[in-house]
Amino acid sequence: MPILTYHLVQGQHEDDALAALLIRSAVLFADVTESPVDRIRVMVDERSPQRVCVGDTLVSESGASAPFFTFWLMKGRPIEQAHRLLAGFTDLLVDTLGVERSSIRGVVTMVEPEHWAIAGIPASVVRQREIDARAAASGGSVS
Repeated sequence: MPILTYHLVQGQHEDDALAALLIRSAVLFADVTESPVDRIRVMVDERSPQRVCVGDTLVSESGASAPFFTFWLMKGRPIEQAHRLLAGFTDLLVDTLGVERSSIRGVVTMVEPEHWAIAGIPASVVRQREIDARAAASGGSVS
């Protein structure tokens, strides 16, 4: 499930730096959530400087940086994971893009497993199937 989107101002960052941000973010997300990295989705959404405002001034006029990120986790994960990711994604923006830490904003949205789909199937159902398969493989009972 883990999904992360960075919202950045177009033209402020080089492609190689953005690529590093994406890859490092996927690895961090997988490490913190103990999820297979192939389940992680990370993307950059760039906005024209004429379509971003910091305070009451357009970025096209000020040149300000306005990085924002949002990520989704299923409810039930420890809050410490969300806190580590909030700090970690902020650190990655500072380290890979050189943005000022004080300009970064981020948010985590916790989603009920019944409200998230994986291949069109509610995540709660997918999770239960995985639990049942592991139990069957280990010879344990399925509850």
